[in-house]
Amino acid sequence: MAISREGVLLVLSAPSGAGKSTLIQRARAEGGFAYSVSCTTRLPRPGEKDGEAYWFLSEAAFDERVAAGDFLEHAVVHGHRYGTPLAFVRENLAAGHDLLLDVDVQGAEQIRACPDPAVRRALATVFLTTPTFAELERRLRARGADLEETIRRRLRNAEGEMARWRAYDYAILSGTPDEDERALRAILEAERRRVARIQTPAIWP
Repeated sequence: MAISREGVLLVLSAPSGAGKSTLIQRARAEGGFAYSVSCTTRLPRPGEKDGEAYWFLSEAAFDERVAAGDFLEHAVVHGHRYGTPLAFVRENLAAGHDLLLDVDVQGAEQIRACPDPAVRRALATVFLTTPTFAELERRLRARGADLEETIRRRLRNAEGEMARWRAYDYAILSGTPDEDERALRAILEAERRRVARIQTPAIWP
């Protein structure tokens, strides 16, 4: 007999270069949960399609959605605006579907403060980071995709982000992509089995 439960809202944050994009790509390919596609005002990168990596919005369209209360959270990250569509989150949690959200530390803080009881019950936060700051810088430079000015800005931001890791429920020290994915899956499996999430079957006392 299947046991019904509420969905898990798994929020993942990480400083730039820690391996979050790789982890999310692998987790999405493996499946087992829904992924909330964020809205952003930044321009698409080569190969990115609207509705897959992000929903790409103009500044005016983003403002309209903020004013309408359409976002669970929204923040400015590296000079661009990002937001999580609230309706998608509510619909999936109500249906008992697990959700993975990719948000920065600002967004995670807003979600923790969300007054919606369903969101608060569903929430589990995860911080992914490298074992050392030097390793983070090495990974950023190894990508070979950013200008020196961009790398330095991301490293400055990372210092503040890494200082807030204790606000999260779980921490993953990034190793190999396989190790990171196993750690994330283990967290999700544990959260699925929380007694507070299970809707008690009629036959149980």
